[in-house]
Amino acid sequence: MENPLLEEDLPSYLRVIWLCWADPKLQAKQVHPNKNPSDPLATERSQTYNEEWQRLRRWAATCVSMYAAYAAILVSVYHHSNYLERSISNEGDYERHALMERLTLMDNEDCYNQLRMGKDAFARLVNILRGIGRLRNSAHSNVKEQVAKFLHIVGHNLRNRTMKFYFKHSSETVSHHFHQVLRTIISLNDVFLKQPDGLKCPQEIKDNSKFWTYFKDYIGAIDGSHFRVKVSNDVVQRYRGRKYYPTQNVLAACSFDLKFTYVLPSWEGSALDSRILDNALMRDFDKLIVPQGDYW
Repeated sequence: MENPLLEEDLPSYLRVIWLCWADPKLQAKQVHPNKNPSDPLATERSQTYNEEWQRLRRWAATCVSMYAAYAAILVSVYHHSNYLERSISNEGDYERHALMERLTLMDNEDCYNQLRMGKDAFARLVNILRGIGRLRNSAHSNVKEQVAKFLHIVGHNLRNRTMKFYFKHSSETVSHHFHQVLRTIISLNDVFLKQPDGLKCPQEIKDNSKFWTYFKDYIGAIDGSHFRVKVSNDVVQRYRGRKYYPTQNVLAACSFDLKFTYVLPSWEGSALDSRILDNALMRDFDKLIVPQGDYW
């Protein structure tokens, strides 16, 4: 009987390891293929088999030791990296929590200077955005922190790299939170931007003897303003107007209590105010409404 370990079709190293360590009966069968001691060729063949078998056992032991050491190193690296990530994450969570407490719980002046609104107004805004269900807490950032990032950026024209330093988040996370809050606020346009119906005279006009005679049929004020924008080079000339930098011309209307009731953005800075007003009055969607008998 020939030894299958010496055939050309040699089993894989895993099968060899199993052969050397897991099946002692098969080991004995392979080491002593011929039990006739009077045959000198059989004795020599048996010694050759024994030497080959011992070599395979040493090779198998070396493989097992190497793979065990490799597995131990992987486990150690994995636990060490997880420990570092948890430590960094916990430290960042603590610093963000302390920052939010300073901004929204301690001093109303600090909250207004950094977020451009007082503590009560900020709390109401957070409740509104959370209430509509489009903003949710994440693993390391709650709704209050996401809104604070957004207000901090738009209130001071800051960059993601600056917010990354203060809030201990990556630039991608800061950008994601900013756009998420922006989309949520834009979805509230029907809630906050309500055009007047002209059914009653504004109280600010009615209670003022100087304005009542001349502005009793007026429902608000309307004007245009230019805001700086960044656009691609192929359309930048369309956004150059009276400013030396690209702008967009924004039409806005507000009531006499200084609440915005209509906003039409995204027009090029070179567009005339009259053209934008005509577009606002003739649009099929989000048009400027002028009740009959009333004026802007």
